[in-house]
Amino acid sequence: MFWPRVKSILVFVPLMLVVAYVGGVLFSLFFLVVLGVAAFEYGRLLKKMGYYISQPFLICGVVVLVLTRLVFGFEYADLALVALVMGVAVLALWRYETGDDTALHTFALHLSGILYLGWLGAYFLSLRALPDGRWWFIITIALVWLADLGAYVFGTLWGRHKIMPRLSPKKSWEGWLGGILFGVGFGAIIPLVLRPVFAGATSLEGAGLGLTIAVLTLFGDVFMSMLKRLANVKDSGNVIPGHGGILDRLDSWLWAAVIGYYFTLFIR
Repeated sequence: MFWPRVKSILVFVPLMLVVAYVGGVLFSLFFLVVLGVAAFEYGRLLKKMGYYISQPFLICGVVVLVLTRLVFGFEYADLALVALVMGVAVLALWRYETGDDTALHTFALHLSGILYLGWLGAYFLSLRALPDGRWWFIITIALVWLADLGAYVFGTLWGRHKIMPRLSPKKSWEGWLGGILFGVGFGAIIPLVLRPVFAGATSLEGAGLGLTIAVLTLFGDVFMSMLKRLANVKDSGNVIPGHGGILDRLDSWLWAAVIGYYFTLFIR
């Protein structure tokens, strides 16, 4: 399991860094595709649980929220959200009229998926669009990987005390501590490394961002683990060798993008 993870990192870390650095249309299209695939995988997980899911509706809802944020920022986000809530309600009504007594599940599951992947996912674009967003995005995503690496190393070597044994048996308090140490340590180092090209972050700010990411993204990770356990599958897909599907990677990224965005706004 270790080497497939390393190979995936060697491929996707440079890819993400290049896409984030270039920005523009390439960046936007990349995340539209990523979030669209994530929506497909999310819908497939729910179908495995026995629920009715309209994949086209779910994917389109996610894409609409992301595109709205891309084109208008937050200005018309509420309008897009209202339209999607109404649209999901109409879909649920149609399901009920065709004999589905679980139509309320249709409403709740479609809306939650669109919000979780579309609303949170759009923060990738919002973070990149901030002043110096290119570098804050790179720092944020790098810290997610590094915190994950710290958790993996510490958990493998010293993990004894489980955090959520029923939900994620491999997650340990020792691993979480390792993630925090890596997040804080590398958070302090990265601004120093980037100083020749980006002087907009201090080591203290980087350490604070690393701490916040390492502490909170665990819950995004285990939330996705819960979905996979309920669907009785190991991975959400097989797009990424060693890591499964896109959702298996977005579990922490989604939370990190939101954290990075508001952390950057707060310290600026």
